[in-house]
Amino acid sequence: MLGWASAPYDPNWAERNPHRAAWMALAGPMANFTLAGLAAPGIHLGIVFGYFRIPEQASFSHVTAAVARGTPEFAATFLSILFVLNVLLGTFNLLPVPPLDGHTGVTALMSENTARRFLDWTRSQGLGFAGLLLTWVLYDRVFDYIFRFSLSLLYPGAF
Repeated sequence: MLGWASAPYDPNWAERNPHRAAWMALAGPMANFTLAGLAAPGIHLGIVFGYFRIPEQASFSHVTAAVARGTPEFAATFLSILFVLNVLLGTFNLLPVPPLDGHTGVTALMSENTARRFLDWTRSQGLGFAGLLLTWVLYDRVFDYIFRFSLSLLYPGAF
């Protein structure tokens, strides 16, 4: 599964307003974390009402396990994928390399002038494809840690 979103974007506006552009870039990952955060209470409610249980071994589509076939099984799979996919997309997009959202988002920590220079320099270097390729390779090595951390937040003490 892959998520993809697009919004109208004016690079000239971003150059004039780097801090606003940073907050706009961070809105995507924050939406991902919000969706993962909404899946978590759904998972916990399913456990409370006896539809779900904590799985013995978690995976991408199996963060919670249904106790019966049918609707509970569908809901468990749906909430599992909603949770993991949004954790994955949110953390991946926060990485500060072009063309990911974190590349612009990191400029919220810089002065306006430094942010402009940083964005101008990274755009002029043509780092977009190289950054995405490098990030894809490196992220694969760290996602397991992110996944285990998110499970420890979802099920404190269980994993």
